[in-house]
Amino acid sequence: MTSAPQSAQADTGVWEVASEDAMVGLGACLGALLQAGDLVLLDGPLGAGKTTLTRGIAEGLGVPGPVTSPTFVIAREHAARGPGAGLLHVDAYRLGGPEEVEDLDLAPAMTAGVTVVEWGGGMAEHLAEDRLELTLLPTGEDSREVRWRAVGERWRADLSRVAGCGGR
Repeated sequence: MTSAPQSAQADTGVWEVASEDAMVGLGACLGALLQAGDLVLLDGPLGAGKTTLTRGIAEGLGVPGPVTSPTFVIAREHAARGPGAGLLHVDAYRLGGPEEVEDLDLAPAMTAGVTVVEWGGGMAEHLAEDRLELTLLPTGEDSREVRWRAVGERWRADLSRVAGCGGR
């Protein structure tokens, strides 16, 4: 892990993910660390596994039901099973810029659950000072490289746990 010189402290790392099942497992590990109010930004080309990772995050949160890409509805809320955090799953692919993300008025739902924004880079960083930024890159037919960046003080205490998710 390295530190990035920025106004908000950031730490980075890379995970090698060998399969779709491993991507779901990575997401489940991350989901177990996430709490209401957390923001996760996902980037990568079409088919890189952003929605698959989000399915795993939902599993780790204990959010029931199918998690599918919200490309055409833009945002989909998934209620928590029990007292835990729910999931707000946003797809910024069809949005024109950060101002359109702002127009969605996500703030009320973000405080009640974990927010995952696919195609979030350059679009949704303004939603939270503390966030996880994940870039998924295909390295083979089923394998992926996931570059992670933990931004802000919220992640300082959980940094080793975040890094440890790659060992699953």
